[in-house]
Formats: sequence, structure tokens, C-alpha cells
Amino acid sequence: MSPLRVLLVEDSEDDALLLLLQLKRSGQQVQHMRVDTADAMRTALQQQWDVVISDFTMPRFSGEAALEIFREVGLVCPFIIVTGTIGEESAVALMKKGVSDFVLKTNLPRLPGVVERELRESQLRREKRSAEEALRISEERYKLAMQAANDGLWDWNIRDHFVYYSPRWKAMIGYGEDEISSSPNEWYDRLHPDEREQFRARLITYFKRLTPLFELEHRVNIKDGSYRWKMTRGLALYDENGRAYRMAGSQTDVTERKRTEEQLLHDAFHDGLTGLPNRALFTDLLGFSLEHRQRNASYLSAVLFINLERFRFVNDSFGHRIGDQYLIEVAERLRAILRPGDAAARFAGDEFAILMDDVREPSEVTRFAETLQSVIAKPLGLGGHEFFPGCCIGIVFNSTDYRAPEDMLRDADTAMHRAKKKGVTKFEVFNRDMHASAVTTLQLEHDLRRATERREFILYYQPIVDLRCGRLASFEALIRWMHPSGRMVSPIEFIPLAEELGLINQIGRQVLEMACRQIVEWQQRQPGYAPIPVSVNLSGKQLGQPGLVEEIEQIIAETGLNAPSLKLEITETMLMENPEIASEILSRLRAKNIKVLMDDFGTGYSSLSYLHRFPSDTLKIDGSFVSRMTESRDGREIVRTIILLAHNLGMTVIAECVETEEHVALLREYGCDYAQGYYFGKPLPADLTAELIQSNPTWD
Repeated sequence: MSPLRVLLVEDSEDDALLLLLQLKRSGQQVQHMRVDTADAMRTALQQQWDVVISDFTMPRFSGEAALEIFREVGLVCPFIIVTGTIGEESAVALMKKGVSDFVLKTNLPRLPGVVERELRESQLRREKRSAEEALRISEERYKLAMQAANDGLWDWNIRDHFVYYSPRWKAMIGYGEDEISSSPNEWYDRLHPDEREQFRARLITYFKRLTPLFELEHRVNIKDGSYRWKMTRGLALYDENGRAYRMAGSQTDVTERKRTEEQLLHDAFHDGLTGLPNRALFTDLLGFSLEHRQRNASYLSAVLFINLERFRFVNDSFGHRIGDQYLIEVAERLRAILRPGDAAARFAGDEFAILMDDVREPSEVTRFAETLQSVIAKPLGLGGHEFFPGCCIGIVFNSTDYRAPEDMLRDADTAMHRAKKKGVTKFEVFNRDMHASAVTTLQLEHDLRRATERREFILYYQPIVDLRCGRLASFEALIRWMHPSGRMVSPIEFIPLAEELGLINQIGRQVLEMACRQIVEWQQRQPGYAPIPVSVNLSGKQLGQPGLVEEIEQIIAETGLNAPSLKLEITETMLMENPEIASEILSRLRAKNIKVLMDDFGTGYSSLSYLHRFPSDTLKIDGSFVSRMTESRDGREIVRTIILLAHNLGMTVIAECVETEEHVALLREYGCDYAQGYYFGKPLPADLTAELIQSNPTWD
């Protein structure tokens, strides 16, 4: 649909903005220009316009003066006057000069309907302004009524104040033959109050022969108290003095068409599931808010970008029907707490947004965000299940720096993701540092994709020592990323991003391949020595990857590795996320002589009762427990208990983050098998690790 080209004759930018807002809220795309002087209007009228909307009274200009220029130029389009008040005599005089209609400032919501109607009539006037067509219409005035026999017919004797209403006309408004008198008031009094003035003005215009046909869509109150849309058409007969003395026509019920049109318009700018405005309408409203800010620096508004927590889990676990009901209920909760004049929208999936207009101070928005989170967090019962919704909110305030709604929405989304990193039921207010961080993350994402393609990752190896004899026992392979800039990127920085981007399985395979090849290379350098075991960490995504065991078998076969030399480290949390699948995979790996280590024990579910379910060879005590051994008796007892439990289940134990001689002494006292940490050595690149192996006199 082409944009509506509107020329606004208005001295107030705020009033012009209100007029445009009414047009845009009806779903119409608008291109406009505002003028407030005669010279500016003459220049503007050199272009083509669909409609001219003029204020009636202005300090330096007037609607009547604008009309004169409009007539001079000869532009053929509707000319509508917006006014606070106007007398009947003045209105008729202006209509004779070419004014199409009037809209009172107290009833601006009528404006879109008036513009739509006048555009339609303007087209009709262009089609029917030839003398031949006017003559044909005159000759067929009664034929029109006859063709509308299936609709309601009426015949108005204007001089005698008498109207004949056909039985069909009466039935269309729910009445029988004897229930409607012949008074014109039977018709006029049933018109919708908002359209009586328009009906009367249109009738006067037609009687003044300013339009070739009386035609109007309006609502009529029917017998059951409701309103239905009717299309009324009529033609008049005039006496020798040019006065109408008789008029006949038809009444057509157009309610269903109007409902369809309204529904189509509504659907174009609203979410089909929740009924909230969609992104397109929200962006439009935000654009008007930003325009207001450009003219008034003290005007404050805010956007709250909302992301529901755990919605994907609800959808995947309970089905789309429950998921849809979940979203509908959240939308209702948003509606319930909106202030008058604010707008809420659903963007997509589990994302919503709220525009808070005309805010007094920033704290008003943060208080609203807290209220919003508490309202959304109320328990929700659906399909016999109880849910506890949560959300993260990003907040951004308008400023004169924002010109485009998309920029403000981008920053609100950035703040929401920052809130998400803080955890559920959080909100975050955007600041410029976040934008810089988002740009940095975007660049890192790009670089990480290329790094995966170019295999830029390297492995460092940290020694693991046998506490019983002090000999080197094995290594843990730790991934590093050597960025092309020369910076060594920590896995803490890029592994979460790799999981988010879906690259972690591909990176995990590269790590396994590099580790296996490195083990084989070291063994080939030291023939006759025992194999050098290396443990490699698996991510949760890899553990849930179909065909993981087969992939590991393939890598072992391709590299020629002796399977027992490879150990796989899996965290306790990963195991407990899907214990059935995890138990099956661990059993299959051990059947292939691949040893399994349970990493970071005690930091996840602390599920001692479940430990026997997972067939592991080694248990690694998390470093947080090791560090607390020297701080309290409880810390020492926890480590002692873990070691005892693991030994009773037939597992060896590795203590992580061992940094002091006191740590070593306590661990030996408790019977810990192995230790790893800076006390024994930092992670080393492959070449230095090879030197360590060659210089280690205890290796056998």
C-alpha cells in the first residue's frame, strides 16, 4: 500500500504530530510536510498531495487563506479543516468554496475515517464530473433504488417532512412493518452520536450540489441496542429555485465488510496470538515519541525490552498449546499494569516491549520494572501444571542522540542481554559502555567463527602428579585461542560464546584430535616408556551430541592412539542434567577402554547418593574445597569424606588447584591419589611439555 501524502497547514509542531499520530494509529503509512505561511504553501502545492489538512485559526495564517491558495493552484484532492469550533453559516460558506469536511479538535479520532471517506469521494468526483455522467446519474436516480431492492429503500418528501421506509429498510434495523413511523427522526435519532454531525454536514453539502451523489457509511442503532454499519446512498430532485424537494435512495448493510476491513487493519499491526501491537506498530509509536523529544529536550520516555526466562523449556516440554496460553497470560499481565498512554507489544517468540511515555523521572521506570517482574513472576497454572515465570528486562531512556527507533530498540536489547547474564529476575539500564561491549562481542563472534574454520586453537598441558611417589602421572589438556592479533584469548571468554553460536561441538572435535595426535607424538619420541595419559574436557553440548562415542572411536582410529591413554573429563552438573543418557554414554566409553573423570565434584548438585550410578574411573575434587582445607576443620572433613567415598566406590581421586605445601601434606594424609595445581606446575605449551616429559627422571 502506497504511503498517504499529507500536506499539513499547521503552525504548531505538537498539533501536527497529534494529527499524524491519529492517521498512523489507523495503520496508514504517512508521508507529510508541514507549512504555516502562504509562500510555503504555494511552494508545497507544486507537489502532488493526496489530502490537505489545515488548522482553521493560526497567528500568521488561516484555514480560509490556505483554501484560497489551494483553489488558485487547482489541486484536485480533499481539503479538510481541523477546528476547535465553527458556526453552521461559516461551515456552509467554506464548503461552497471547496472544503471537503470539518473535524473538531475535541474529536480527533474521527480524522482517519474522514480522510478515508473524502479520498474515496474525491475519486468519485473525478470519475463523475463530466456533464454526460452527471446527466446519466440524474436519469437513473430511481433506477438506483430499484437495483437496491434487496436492500432497504427510502423515499423522503422533504417539503412535507415525510419519509417512506420500505419493509426491508425496517427489517434491517430489527423492526416490524408497524413499529416505525414516517418521521425522518426515526432515521436520524438512530444514527451513532459520533456520526450525526457528519451525516448532517454531508447532506447539506449534497443539497448545495457540491457533490453529485449523497453517499455515507455510518452506524445505526438497531432494536437489540447494538450498532450496525450501513451504506446510505441517495439522489434528490430539485425545484425551479434549486431547492431539493424529494430524495430517494437505498440502505445497504456493510457491517461484515467493515469488520473484515478493521480486522485486516488490526492484524497488520497486531500480534495474532496475544492481540498486542506488533513490532511495526510499536516502532511507529516510538518514532513519534522520539520526534517529540527532538522538540522538547525535557520530554522523557523509556523502552523496556523483556525476555521471558525458561519459555523454551515450557514450549519444548509441554507443547505449543501450553506455550501459547503461557504467552497470552503474560500479555494480559502486561496490559493490566500499563499506565494510561503507554504501549506494550510482542515482538517475536518470548520477547515483549513496553513504551513508557511522558516519564517524570528515571526512578519511575525502574520502579515500574520491579513491579513488572513481580507481576510476571506470580505462579501460573496451565493444563494441570504450575509454572513460575521470570523475565529479564533491558531499559533504555530516550535522548536527543536517538533519531531512529531501531537504534533505541537495539540498545534496549543490549541491556536486556546484559541483565540476562546477571541471572533471572534482573533488569539493566543501558549505558554507552554496553554498546561498545556489544560491538566487541560481535567482532569476537566473527573472529571465533573464522578461528574455528582456520583451526587457530592450541592446547596447553598441566601436569598431574602421583602423590604417593611424587612422579608425573598424566596431563590435562587445556584449550587456548591464539588470536591473529597476537592476543591469547582465555577459554572463559570464548567457550560460552562458542556454545551460544553452536560451534562448541566442532571445537570439541578439534581439541580431541589435537590431544590424541600429541599423545601419539610424545609416545613415539619416547619408545619403551609407558603411555602418557592426557585428559580432555567434554562440554555439556558434546555429551548430548548424537554419535559422540562413534566420533571419539573414529578420532582414536585415525590418530593411531592407544585408547587407555585418553581420558575424558565430564562435570557433575553435566551428568545430572540428563542422568539416563549420561550413564549410557559413560558405560559405552568405558567399554572402549576410554577412562572417564568426573570433574568439579561437589560444585553442582552435590549428589552423593547418585554417584554410584555413573561409571567413572576418577573423581576430581573441585579447587574451592581444596583451598578451604587450610581455612577450617569443616573444609578438611569435606575433602576427607569425598576421598573416602570415591575409594569405597572403586575410583581414584585427583585434587585440583593445589598451590601450597600444606595442601600437599593434608591430601597425602587423607589418602588422595593425585594432585594438580600451580604447586606442581602451570599449564605449558606442547613443546615445553615435551621437555618436561624428557627431563622427568621418574617417568617409567
